[in-house]
Amino acid sequence: MTTGSQAFFEECNARFPRSRQLAERAARVIPRLVTHDGRHMLPFPIYVERAKGSRKWDVDGHEYVDYAGGHGALLLGHSHPDILAAIQQALPLGTHLGSSHEREIRWAELITQLVPSGERVEFTMSGTEAVMMAVRIARAFTGRDRLVKLQGHFHGWYDNVYVGLADVIDAPASAGISPAILGTATVVPCNDIEAIRRTLAQRDVAAVILEPGGASASTLPVGARILEQLREETRRTGTLLIFDEVITGFRYSPGGAQQYYGVIPDLTTLGKIVGGGMPAAAVTGRAEIMATLEYGHKNAAGQPSRVTHTGTYNANPVTAAAAIAMLERVATGLPTERATAASQSLRLALSEVLARSEAAGCIYGERSICHIHLAPQERCPKVGEDGAIPPEFPLVTLLRDKAAVSADLKRAMLLEGVDLLSDHAWVSAAHTSDDVEWTAQAFARALKRLLAAGLIPRR
Repeated sequence: MTTGSQAFFEECNARFPRSRQLAERAARVIPRLVTHDGRHMLPFPIYVERAKGSRKWDVDGHEYVDYAGGHGALLLGHSHPDILAAIQQALPLGTHLGSSHEREIRWAELITQLVPSGERVEFTMSGTEAVMMAVRIARAFTGRDRLVKLQGHFHGWYDNVYVGLADVIDAPASAGISPAILGTATVVPCNDIEAIRRTLAQRDVAAVILEPGGASASTLPVGARILEQLREETRRTGTLLIFDEVITGFRYSPGGAQQYYGVIPDLTTLGKIVGGGMPAAAVTGRAEIMATLEYGHKNAAGQPSRVTHTGTYNANPVTAAAAIAMLERVATGLPTERATAASQSLRLALSEVLARSEAAGCIYGERSICHIHLAPQERCPKVGEDGAIPPEFPLVTLLRDKAAVSADLKRAMLLEGVDLLSDHAWVSAAHTSDDVEWTAQAFARALKRLLAAGLIPRR
């Protein structure tokens, strides 16, 4: 721990006494204090009491402009009245019917109307589960076992693809994963289309899975050209193309990144926004592929080859009500447009603050995602007018620089009244020009703190 970080820790202890007390309680019953690795913070996490719109308030009474956004699930912002009304109307009718219900049909209809690849829908309860189901479907449909994923691309904590997230391309992302399981996945360098061609040439790969917006929540974009090449290569080799749109679905456009880039996969995983802020996810794709879930399904050789699926809370009626309310608003196009416009304003405002400071770095991102990259200027990518960076930029450079400063940046911004998710912001339709101004002022103060403490590089 540096002297600068220690000073931040002392300030957190003084400013967040109630959160500190709750962390002490949590330490006795919850491993690592938090229920999601992304909420880990030293010396302890803050505990939030309520949230509305673009703001939230912690147990010590501090107000924040929130860019954690329910980990990207809240495109309409916190506690949107239409979402709350839908939940309140559904609750008295039963939280779990243990039977089919009309809302699950309406929810699936909305997904197929919005997502270009969507012809049939299967519901799960988390993005990780959706990836698990998509991989199982791909293996059943193709009769192949191997998977290909791109370095740095995140697909939840499913053992088969929980590898290659950092600078070591074949390193598992967790202890406890069997090498035999990892052996079914081939990790290729990020955005290396030639490496993908060589791997697919063997024609034994069931599917290529990737985040179409780019590695690690669009930290490094893929771009339309590479997506088009991937589509061509997978089609040519009989390999399924899976877009993990848990993050980009309904955020990049009402139809997700596939609609935005004009590249249509075979299967799509959805999460976050698809549930309207409630626990939910889905797999959608071509009818002939999704037919592997049908009773009595047989493979090309005429042998039984049905994909089975259960899940206690799949498409439960309360979640379905919230999801329908969300997607009916997404279908208007307005939430995506507003969130994108707010993100563009935020990137511009933060870029201006950074340019006026002595700190080195850049601000970038596409659509309603904003990345803050604080690093020596020679390790900063060139940012285009649309906020995007080149897909050719070295991913490992971005990941290492991100790891070096993200924890200190998050602490500094919290102390100034802004909650980021690591070093990036999920911008919602609820964020206003006042929020952008608040955030820009907070960022200016945070940079001064970080520079004075020697925690970030100078230009």
